[in-house]
Amino acid sequence: MGYSEVYAGWKADPEAFWMEAAGQIDWVQAPSRALNDSRAPLYEWFTDATVNACYNAVDRHVLAGRGDQLAIIHDSPVTQSKHGITYAELQTRVALLAGALRAKGVQKGDRVIIYMPMVPEALEAMLACARLGAIHSVVFGGFAAAELAVRIDDCTPKAIIAASCGIEPSRVVHYKPLLDMAIDMASHKPDFCVILQREQEVAKLIEGRDVAWHSFQYGVTPAECVPVSGDHPAYILYTSGTTGAPKGVVRPTAGHLVALNWTMRAIYDCGAGDVFWAASDVGWVVGHSYICYAPLIAGCTTIVFEGKPVGTPDAGTFWRVISEHKVRAFFTAPTALRAIKRDDPKGELPSRYDLSNLKTLYLAGERADPDTITWAQTHVKVPVIDHWWQTETGYAIAANPMGIEHLPVKIGSPSVAMPGFDVQILDEGGHPVAPGTLGAIAIKLPLPPGTLPTLWNAEERFKKSYLAHFPGFYETGDAGYVDADGYLYIMARTDDVINVAGHRLSTGAMEEVLANHRDVAECAVIGVADALKGQTPIGFLCLNTGSGRAPADVVKECVALMREKIGPVADFKRAIVVDRLPKTRSGKILRGTMVNIADSKPWKMPATIDDPAILDEITQALQTLGYAKG
Repeated sequence: MGYSEVYAGWKADPEAFWMEAAGQIDWVQAPSRALNDSRAPLYEWFTDATVNACYNAVDRHVLAGRGDQLAIIHDSPVTQSKHGITYAELQTRVALLAGALRAKGVQKGDRVIIYMPMVPEALEAMLACARLGAIHSVVFGGFAAAELAVRIDDCTPKAIIAASCGIEPSRVVHYKPLLDMAIDMASHKPDFCVILQREQEVAKLIEGRDVAWHSFQYGVTPAECVPVSGDHPAYILYTSGTTGAPKGVVRPTAGHLVALNWTMRAIYDCGAGDVFWAASDVGWVVGHSYICYAPLIAGCTTIVFEGKPVGTPDAGTFWRVISEHKVRAFFTAPTALRAIKRDDPKGELPSRYDLSNLKTLYLAGERADPDTITWAQTHVKVPVIDHWWQTETGYAIAANPMGIEHLPVKIGSPSVAMPGFDVQILDEGGHPVAPGTLGAIAIKLPLPPGTLPTLWNAEERFKKSYLAHFPGFYETGDAGYVDADGYLYIMARTDDVINVAGHRLSTGAMEEVLANHRDVAECAVIGVADALKGQTPIGFLCLNTGSGRAPADVVKECVALMREKIGPVADFKRAIVVDRLPKTRSGKILRGTMVNIADSKPWKMPATIDDPAILDEITQALQTLGYAKG
């Protein structure tokens, strides 16, 4: 069957479609039905089933006789090391870690925060939690102590699993002091912390609270897989909220297993024994879905890569990894390809490696610009597939389903809606618009299995954030259009979350940081186009009257403050002091207009602007930073 038949089959009978997909999962008690709509519009899936995610990702492959197959390859150019872990070894390691956690009191329903770099132990920690039915929450290692503290207070973990350090090409990142600071700042205190001591830095352990990764596992009884109900949360993953307060996306266990397993063959055309590589981080949703869970559920070999697209040691490192490990499907962000293209504009490096095993290159995380796609198609010589999804959904909303049918590629579009997603373009009143018309991208409820059923301890916020604006629909927060062939085009965010190198960051959260500076009376942060990172933030600062401070000193302090509070991932390096901000008469800052000026795009004088002359001042300020060139 081709894509059209598969999608039509899902639409005609969603229940039958997802029950068939559920047949590929090993259940303790199989579901009697797929959709539970008893609390609509809060839909859930496979709620009467019992299952264990770790069993499906690890144990069943060992029992099927594939214990000697590699489950994980760790390739770490920053430590100049590589090693593999078989499924049998992974089963032993995860069962021991789970047993050690259980011996210290972790049980089904408890939360565990994981704060680790790109090492196999990060996946082992996730799987050990899943083995016990504990709910993990992975926090990206680059986040500052204040951000980690907020997450500690929100999910109240019984334990935190961390590493002593992360390793960048030019420095060691000290994780343990950040962890200690975060626990000091947080109201909630974990019962204990497990620290993986890396040879590059051995951290000081706090007696009575901290235990070392290896020693605390010594002599414990390995843990079996604990069955959980289908709607049991597998994990909580925090994503930026427009208010600055992070939103804890909940991932239900059964739907997560069924949907991810389906995508591995249908979208990525990978199955047992294939090598799959998502060059992301375990701290992001791509790392959860396509470094840890989906490849292992499908019986693939997954690659954990600790390095950068350039500089470890050069712009050929991705092609080396693909060649050495015989990668079949590769998934990365457009930012990474742009960095490689900047260092290797003629595309000379891919030809130095044997890429014959690579069948497809997938892009997601931000809009894939046509130049980058064309460069990759030309020099890597495989189909380059843009696809679109969100932390909230956990997998692709729109894609080119390579395992079903290779549809014609339209550069600039992530192709078509996947089964489970009835994507519609709506006007402000919630009415569908004609093909080619820009509008809000919404998905008709119910969302498919594995997508978020709610936010952690915030059901009302979930309804308000996603369901209230367009009743009967999930609001994606993106704007775009669908063409006459049904291809979707994502054009912009409809809120103030910006995309820096594939990382969604809230400008609202950044503004909160700047507003806390003693000399800042008012501020705004906008995301402007960046050739390498997609977007980068610029801050506008209005100083307190009589501040007397040199603007350059305030800017320098604000940049440092942002690094401390949000972390280097924000890429906040540019800010400027201005006398005032452009606003509507009702007091709303005209951020969209400022972005268009900065990006040298056409813009119209807003009818509601309070004082048009302010935009001339903003234009001049942006020009001093090298923007607004048009």
